[in-house]
Amino acid sequence: MNTALSRSWQHAVVTGGAGFVGSHLCTALLDSGAAVTCVDDFSTGRPENISALLERPGFTLVRANVAEPFTVDRPPDLVLHFASPASPADYLRLPLHTMETGSLGTRNALTLAQRSQARFLLASTSEVYGDPQQHPQNERYWGNVNPVGPRSVYDEAKRFGEALTTAQADAHGTDTAIVRLFNTYGPRMRGYDGRAVPTFIRQALAGEPLTVTGDGRQTRSLCYVDDTVRGILAAAANGLRGPVNIGNPAEITMLELARLVIELTGSHSEIRYIERPTDDPAVRCPDITLARDKLEWEPRVAAEQGLRRTISWFRTQADAGI
Repeated sequence: MNTALSRSWQHAVVTGGAGFVGSHLCTALLDSGAAVTCVDDFSTGRPENISALLERPGFTLVRANVAEPFTVDRPPDLVLHFASPASPADYLRLPLHTMETGSLGTRNALTLAQRSQARFLLASTSEVYGDPQQHPQNERYWGNVNPVGPRSVYDEAKRFGEALTTAQADAHGTDTAIVRLFNTYGPRMRGYDGRAVPTFIRQALAGEPLTVTGDGRQTRSLCYVDDTVRGILAAAANGLRGPVNIGNPAEITMLELARLVIELTGSHSEIRYIERPTDDPAVRCPDITLARDKLEWEPRVAAEQGLRRTISWFRTQADAGI
């Protein structure tokens, strides 16, 4: 079996490489000895996420919207398609861009991989399961998605991307993989991106009330970004087409998360309940049997440890006035 440690890459292209997960992927690939081309239009990615990489040998930045045809300096042997608004605040602000990135952007990234005879990996999401009626969710579950709800621009863009990736592999023999990422968190998240972890940390550090939606009993499964990156690279190195869930099966309610953040930050913030968003999933938990069996992967970082690291990063950002 090929693993992330036994298969090396000469040149990887990471679309959305200036984003949260994408920038961590760029770093990991550079550390492994690969040359990396980051393609990003900075609609949601941030220059500071990759500023430290700009001076590193082998790193190239291409500023481009992947929904339009783009080129890179030399053929890659790995294409990782991570370009997409990924937080509710972003995809609700950029609905058409989100759908174009998931459709035209996926098509353009697949074309690059096909022409270069490269391995292609699509970053999909647990959101393809919608508000699931199966719990935990395994890869055979088709999901419960509202195709015209406010979250549909992201959910359906990812579902279409999966279908397009599968069709490309079937029609042209492109070497493809699909990973479904569950609730990744860690340094480089934006405090105002609308997701629970950065929102709670930002509020707690500022002494503001932590805004828990609904009654707080809805669950998520938090996977620290280092674990997620390991899973992604394991899927890339393996011949598995997927889809394969990459996430942490340790479930936590939003109320429990809020209380844990208050405890770990030493904040005196209170909890305030606000209206729950439309189509907000009641539960979210991956079945990672496939990842364990085929990729020999599972998460290593417990929630408290990962949250401490993330809180420390947010404190440093606040102290620097960022």
